[in-house]
Amino acid sequence: MSARAVARRYAKALAEIGESHGTLQDLLRELDAVDALVDANPDLQRLVSFPLIAPSKRAAAFDAILEKAGASAMLRKFFTVVAHAARLSLLHDIVVTFRDLVDEKMGVVEARITSAQALTPLQSQQLTTSLAARTGKSIRINWQQDPALLGGLRVQLGSMVYDASLQGRLRLLKMQLLSA
Repeated sequence: MSARAVARRYAKALAEIGESHGTLQDLLRELDAVDALVDANPDLQRLVSFPLIAPSKRAAAFDAILEKAGASAMLRKFFTVVAHAARLSLLHDIVVTFRDLVDEKMGVVEARITSAQALTPLQSQQLTTSLAARTGKSIRINWQQDPALLGGLRVQLGSMVYDASLQGRLRLLKMQLLSA
């Protein structure tokens, strides 16, 4: 079974527990904090990913760290189960998958916006409103700048890409001229 499939099973189980207790958003905040903590600390990265440490010792060490960080009992129990199953190395994948599941349950979709220049607040608001009307869901914008686009923007919603960039238009024109 692939690592993503395993991570999805753990994330789905945690989402079901969180939903039954009404703590999905709290769990998401805690998971993001744990993921950031591990990402920022090389020693924690080694603890999470080093396979030669016995799962029980890894579970105990990670639980102590989570306790010091103020993690909830539910999240600590979850990571104890994950560590005992020797799946702690999937932490980041579990967090990403959990975030996707929570977004799906809450009706939120992430729009990845790439533009040549920064969007003004008004442009950002208009784009968010337009995308929300098109999808029927709440939109969370993830923006990045790419001067190679020359102008315009590219929007990615899931697997759908809307390319309204000058670079995209030039590429389309080139293909049309070459095929004529």
